[in-house]
Amino acid sequence: MSMSTLTTDAKSLVVDNLTLLDSLVPVKFSQKPLHPSTASATKRLIDIVGAIVGLIITALVAIPIAIATIAYDPGPIFYSQIRCGLNGKSFRIWKFRSMVVDAEKLKHLVQNQAQGHIFKCTDDPRITPVGKFLRRTSLDELPQFWNVLVGDMSLVGTRPPTPDEVIHYEPHHWERLRVKPGMTGEWQANGRSSIKDFETIVSMDINYQDKWSIAYDLSLIFKTIWVVFNKSGAY
Repeated sequence: MSMSTLTTDAKSLVVDNLTLLDSLVPVKFSQKPLHPSTASATKRLIDIVGAIVGLIITALVAIPIAIATIAYDPGPIFYSQIRCGLNGKSFRIWKFRSMVVDAEKLKHLVQNQAQGHIFKCTDDPRITPVGKFLRRTSLDELPQFWNVLVGDMSLVGTRPPTPDEVIHYEPHHWERLRVKPGMTGEWQANGRSSIKDFETIVSMDINYQDKWSIAYDLSLIFKTIWVVFNKSGAY
């Protein structure tokens, strides 16, 4: 599933949102210094090494995931979506597809169980049986190691929101975009999908920025690995 599968109206909405974001971002961030993590050479080195290892793992599991995905629901193996990263800059995120083809067109039929500017549903009917396994094990996230390698994301940060979420942000919400988006972070290591209140997520992201250090990043990475292997908080 990609931008090409969206309806014309949905495409226009994304374009309009990104255009508005382009005009808002300089206003939101022009007077504030970059977060120290964005200039850390050590953090970037860890990202590169971690991304290379992650992409090797991704290559090893890609074929069985592809076979399982196509067998149940023929279509693309990968899913891509426009997200907002550091300072609101847009980029294309990659995942293994966990939903039926054209799931975006069916989103309006699914009840949002989260509070605030995020979308969560405990038993989303668009997720395939294979997709449920991929999500519980976080295997669907593996292609994002490519995003980390090219520098759009970091191993640790805040989860990147969609333009239609960011367009409704209040001033304090923009603070969470002052670091690179991450494959993991406070939210993933301390609750994952069980946390459905957006304001709680924002607080956790700000807490990460306040506590940031290389050692803290490494602790969150190891904690995330533990959480994933225990399959807690994911659906």
